[in-house]
Amino acid sequence: MAERQQARQRLVKTFQERRDVLNTLSDAELLKRYRLDRAGVLFVTDLVRGALQSPTSRSFALTPEMKVIITLRYLATGKMQMCNSDDLGPSQSSVSKAITDTLKALTQPAILVQFIRFPRTVPEIREKQQEFVQVANFPGIVGVIDCTHVRILAPREYEADYVNRKNFHSINTQLVFDAKYNILNVVANWPGSTHDARIWRASGLKRMFEDHHIPPDSCHLLGDSGYPCRRYLLTPFPRPQTDSQAAYNRAHKKTRSIVERGIGQLKRRFHVLHGEVRLNPEKTCQVILACALLHNICKKRNIQLPDENVADADDNMEVEDEHQEVQLPQDAANGTRFREVFCNHHFHAEP
Repeated sequence: MAERQQARQRLVKTFQERRDVLNTLSDAELLKRYRLDRAGVLFVTDLVRGALQSPTSRSFALTPEMKVIITLRYLATGKMQMCNSDDLGPSQSSVSKAITDTLKALTQPAILVQFIRFPRTVPEIREKQQEFVQVANFPGIVGVIDCTHVRILAPREYEADYVNRKNFHSINTQLVFDAKYNILNVVANWPGSTHDARIWRASGLKRMFEDHHIPPDSCHLLGDSGYPCRRYLLTPFPRPQTDSQAAYNRAHKKTRSIVERGIGQLKRRFHVLHGEVRLNPEKTCQVILACALLHNICKKRNIQLPDENVADADDNMEVEDEHQEVQLPQDAANGTRFREVFCNHHFHAEP
């Protein structure tokens, strides 16, 4: 009986030592540790409060706020043990479960669509195009596209499929950014060996263009030479022959660099994407989606990047992909002809 009482006292002491970081840390410290200020943490918590609320009335259950804080700390550092070293209180098993539950809640389609959405209406499209014109005077652009590899632990099943061309295991993730580094579209469910063009061909965004839900002749994405040239997906000239083509390529490169910097910002904000994610592929995909969602929430709330000495580059992976030309299928002719006409019209050399 005495031993049971002592165990109960130790348990109570453990739970009482949980830190109320929302009320003890400044916004600057919260941003450094959790990537969101107090109002931002509460905003995210309110999005998923119903899903994270404990279904029982047992004492010492983790609050939705605590579950979100634990998950944010994991995404910011990539290390679950950092959640414990912050003296937040919960056991390692509780931390793991809190992260699992929160990732699942944050990546529900009804939540994602609120913050990651490709423009469809005419006013939305024109706004994105105008923002891109300010970058390098490249007209008609609504987004810039590329893929990035997120390193993962070697999975137990289909292990070889996840080995990428750099010879490590990864999830190959397609991202589309606007000119202000908001993520407009994300596809995070392909193993590392999958080529960027294959991911694009199977994407819902491609179908939206093909089915004319987005006007393909007046709205364009910019991609590198790893993508097939289309009326709605403009790639650089592999060997520019004229001054117009050279000018087109210069504007293309400057505009498309936004996606490289955007990926760098995403990984700088959430270091879990920089290292090896020690989760199975399915959970890793949830991590990527949650980071994309939270990145856009930070943009929406004007929350700045952490002030750390981390470069905005993505280990040069995206830059190298620019030189990997693909074999174009026969129906690519319309795309390359359209690019030629587009180039001559918008980037014609001065007489």
